[in-house]
Amino acid sequence: MPELPEVETIARQLRGLIVGRTIAHFRSDWRRLTEPEPADLFAARLAGRAIRGVRRRGKLVVMDLDDGEALIVSLRMTGQLLFREKEVEAHPYRRAHIAFTDGTALEFADTRKFGRMAIVDATALDGATHAPRRVGEPLHRFLGVEPLSRAFTVRWLRDFLARRGRSAIKPLLLDQTGIAGVGNIYDIEALWRARIHPLRTAGSLADDEVGRLHEALRWVLRKGIRYGGATRRDYRDARGKEGRMQREFNVYDRAGDPCPRCGAEIVRTVVGGRGTFHCPRCQRLPRGAARPARSRA
Repeated sequence: MPELPEVETIARQLRGLIVGRTIAHFRSDWRRLTEPEPADLFAARLAGRAIRGVRRRGKLVVMDLDDGEALIVSLRMTGQLLFREKEVEAHPYRRAHIAFTDGTALEFADTRKFGRMAIVDATALDGATHAPRRVGEPLHRFLGVEPLSRAFTVRWLRDFLARRGRSAIKPLLLDQTGIAGVGNIYDIEALWRARIHPLRTAGSLADDEVGRLHEALRWVLRKGIRYGGATRRDYRDARGKEGRMQREFNVYDRAGDPCPRCGAEIVRTVVGGRGTFHCPRCQRLPRGAARPARSRA
């Protein structure tokens, strides 16, 4: 699934490609893409609208329109936003097509059909609410703090972890209503860099460990952006190219390999239902804590 670095890469590319262009028409090739809004109404709302800006919020690509609304795209697991300078053969898994008045286009491809599009009030994306998400409410209204923003300080992180003290640190970092944009890959890499076991409870971290985690999160996310994101299967940037961050993983998807820091064998476990990788020597679990079963899958 594209995470913050992948989505940021796409947003930065699209900022230089589609800002200032006007939408001629929108076509949906899959009826559920714009639910609950019907695709024909969705298309009517976009026709004639100019793109004023492109940014990222959490894992969402946000295209600011010319009247205070925004088109948001959730790529989910396999979504791709591909810019086309001229008409080409449609992607075999194309789910939507945005044609601009100058002949260029933006194609949304999605193998597994998990991606979604919505037109929302742009102000609903500003700031972090920290309010509990209500059942049925869209996630974009409840996104937490951006980990690369000035608001994400060591003090903020310490207070956040204290409020959720009984939670295991690894799944807590994946909660988009707390910290927006961190996904499984960069969560795992940051915990390794900070020398923190994925099952440590948030409240058990000492001040120096919180400081290391804060630094590690920002470091791995910025490195991911610098390398254009990570391509394991489906991710492509707006030009259709693969990322390079997968070549830089220290522990993710490296079960059985030696730890780059100490040489111990990296192990795979399942934490919170997600495949997890860590070094048992560098990332020790405190005595008495329940240890996760190793997994070979």
